Parts: sequence; C-alpha cells; structure tokens
Amino acid sequence: MARLAMLAALTIVLVMAAPTAKAALTCGQVTGYIASCMPYAEGKVAAPTGQCCTGIKTLNSVAKSTPDRQATCNCLKNAAKQIKGLNGGNVAGLPGKCGVSIPYVISDRTDCSRVR
Repeated sequence: MARLAMLAALTIVLVMAAPTAKAALTCGQVTGYIASCMPYAEGKVAAPTGQCCTGIKTLNSVAKSTPDRQATCNCLKNAAKQIKGLNGGNVAGLPGKCGVSIPYVISDRTDCSRVR
C-alpha cells in the first residue's frame, strides 16, 4: 500500500513539473488579424488593402508552432465553410497577394492535420 502511495505521489510531482505547451491561437485572434480582408475575400474590391496584408503578415509571424498553424488553418477552413459569398480564388490567393507563403491552401477542403 505504501508503495502505491509513493508511486501516486511521484506521478503527481512529475505531472506538475512537466512543461506546459503554449496554447494554440484562438479563432478570435485569427479573425482579428484577417477581418479587414473580408471585402477582398468577398470579391467586393480588386485587391487586398494594406491593413489586410499587415494582418496576414502578422498572423503568419505569430503562427510559428505546428499547433498554431493547425489552429489557424482550422479557423480559416471553418470560416470558408460558414461565410457565404466568399470568392474561393480570392481567399486561396490572399496570402500570395500579400507576399506571404503558407504551407497550405485556404479552402473548406484543406486537411489541417497535415499542416506542419
């Protein structure tokens, strides 16, 4: 019985001492970065604004870890599914128009689990 108690105590100490992973970006944060891109994404303007591109570049710079990139991908994918009237070509081409390279295509069919 004492051995079991010692094992339980050791397990608790190890769990508490383990480094915690930084939380992934939230969809609210992602939305904040790209909100000014909506007119271009909806095809209402011919090119993304400077503010939009600043948001895209900032989002790209803060999404450094795999969990952040996957969370960002999932947020963008879900937005692409939910927001009606988006121009798929504009959405997919948005990073390139802003001079940013991302490791996936923004689409409602993207497999975000493969994003690294």
